Amino acid sequence: MTSPIDPVKSGYYAREQIHSRDPFIRWSHRRRFSCGLALARPFAGRRVLDYGCGDGTFLGLLQEHGRPPALSVGAEIDANVIAGCQSRFAACPNVRFVDVAALAHEASAYDAIFCMEVLEHVPDPQPLLCDLERLLTPGGTLVISVPIETGPPVLVKQVVRRVAGWRRVGNYPGTSSYRPSEMVKSVMAGSQQHVPRPLFPRSGGGAFHDHKGFNWRVMRTLVASRFDLVRTVTSPFNWPGPLLGTQIWFVARRRGTNPAHDQPGQRTGASR
Repeated sequence: MTSPIDPVKSGYYAREQIHSRDPFIRWSHRRRFSCGLALARPFAGRRVLDYGCGDGTFLGLLQEHGRPPALSVGAEIDANVIAGCQSRFAACPNVRFVDVAALAHEASAYDAIFCMEVLEHVPDPQPLLCDLERLLTPGGTLVISVPIETGPPVLVKQVVRRVAGWRRVGNYPGTSSYRPSEMVKSVMAGSQQHVPRPLFPRSGGGAFHDHKGFNWRVMRTLVASRFDLVRTVTSPFNWPGPLLGTQIWFVARRRGTNPAHDQPGQRTGASR
């Protein structure tokens, strides 16, 4: 008898991240997903969208932790990725995967949207933020995670990426390098874009950024211009904040009435 496929362990991103051969990468990504799961806990029994879901790791983990959402939808742009997720999650009736284009026909459909490690790659995030606003119920919650690529963390990350690349672990060999002057600007970066960001062609059309030059403070300003920014969190630990974190999370709310789910204690401590 064939054993059932574990939809999380069989995912290609999961193999490179939470099951990576590199212990630091494995630990960092597991802490990142733990943070996301904690932020998703209030939405048990509700409708959740993971925009840019990759191999569905996050939605799979949601099914394993406590009460899952009533409906979990993963959205991606690659038809092969979507088909792979649909196959691996076939035994999960409350989890489905769609092309992002299909979301154009929906509005006010989700109580919470998670968009993790996506927006740093988008050349113009404004239209995407507009789409996410449309997809949320009035008062619904948007949870965004982006990497911290400024201050001391960028020094540590570049070393880890280079070592991982030399060891042929993950996709890190393609990470753009920094000139010495660019690295100084990145460590000292403020709230303005500090170095030019390279663009790369995407298969199927369009372009994307890698991590080089991403400034989380610029993204925070964009998010706060369209949503009510309720809270920020950093991982792998929250207490040191962005000076020592690898990712930062923005918990924001669509402006409107009748919040989908009020999260106690999260209205204070807004942005760092």
